[in-house]
Amino acid sequence: MVDRDRLRIDVERVEEINNFLLDENNPLINDILGLIDKYGGVDEINRKANEARDLSSLISRLEKVNSPYIKDIEWLQTQKDNDAFISIPDYRRKILGEKADSMTFDDSFAVTLEISACQYFPWVIIEAKQAIENGELMPGRFIRVRKMKEQKEDNDLLAFAAAMQIIGSSYVETLDTKGTMLGPDGAPVNVHLGGPETITGYFGGVGQPNNLALMWADEYLYYYTNYGVRQVLNINPGTVLIGYMMHKLGIDMEFKISVFMGNDNPYSALWTLMTAKLFSRTDGTSPLIGFNLSNSVDNKTIEMSAYIRGSFGFEDVVRIEHHITETYKSIVRQPYDRLNELLEIADHVKNISAKHEGGPPEVDSKREHPSDILDYFLPKKDIIEKGWMDFMTQNYMDKHLSVNRTARALTERGLTFLAAPNLHRK
Repeated sequence: MVDRDRLRIDVERVEEINNFLLDENNPLINDILGLIDKYGGVDEINRKANEARDLSSLISRLEKVNSPYIKDIEWLQTQKDNDAFISIPDYRRKILGEKADSMTFDDSFAVTLEISACQYFPWVIIEAKQAIENGELMPGRFIRVRKMKEQKEDNDLLAFAAAMQIIGSSYVETLDTKGTMLGPDGAPVNVHLGGPETITGYFGGVGQPNNLALMWADEYLYYYTNYGVRQVLNINPGTVLIGYMMHKLGIDMEFKISVFMGNDNPYSALWTLMTAKLFSRTDGTSPLIGFNLSNSVDNKTIEMSAYIRGSFGFEDVVRIEHHITETYKSIVRQPYDRLNELLEIADHVKNISAKHEGGPPEVDSKREHPSDILDYFLPKKDIIEKGWMDFMTQNYMDKHLSVNRTARALTERGLTFLAAPNLHRK
């Protein structure tokens, strides 16, 4: 019989790793420390981020540029203050009738209702108006993939951050630093990448090759200190490790590992969570706030990942995120609909997120312009020139339909969900 004890990690090996990390001549660590010093050190970085994230500060900045979004922000705040959105008890009565009042709902297993990608702030307002009118739910988590520089230029970044402060949902931004970005010569910095037709050469994703890992960290600190953006998408093992390190050093950053990282089995989940444990703070926290497993995982892999997560004390720290629907084009075989699988595990796997990246396949497939993952990377001006903004908006509202379909299905089975916490009273 194999001796399991052979897997024990020697204290000497751990000490060797510590010696490497603490070596004052280590260029990898020195580059990270130098980057943090560039932004004024840990305490100053966190102070600036908290100040930038403050709702009054965000609104003041929008007022200074005379943003047309101010009226929408004020409208949203008024609707929130007036309890215009359906409450959770009323929503349950809407779905279940009078029996809802005699049922017990266990919120410890609440599934976070997640939507992706909310590219433009006005979509939040369109979604909110429909939610009020129809007694629907707003997501508890928003993912964004629009270019940071573009949304900074039209102040969408400020308006969206303010909206999230009002509704109380978490949100994730996607930084521009990645292998698809263009260098000074106009070519992708990943010199061998030529668009979707060459992606098979990069099954690990487009990545952040060479010096882009540090550039990613630099970009993060810029948006963290100037816009209060705390959570960002993470697509590369190197930037995941840098995120662990920066958090360990004291920066209150958070990130979500993308589906594009390809964590598709329990052992890859073990690798990711084990490293998170090694770099966790003394209070047990980690910057890994969301862990998006691959689209190919089954419920057994989700359960095993949850087992690993629980063993490391991360059950309340790391949300396991999984796609229930996907964009109809350019990412998965269709029809892709994992709702029934979610319902099978929602009563025993805690802290999971149901991510809705597309409309229900039977709806999405019939649209004149079905949702397409490649649309995420189109500049706003190109979308307007093509006359596609209405298509993009409809695609997003189809995702809103998926969110509410999931909430209904969970409720019908006596299960719970997390919607926008400041809008839907419990």
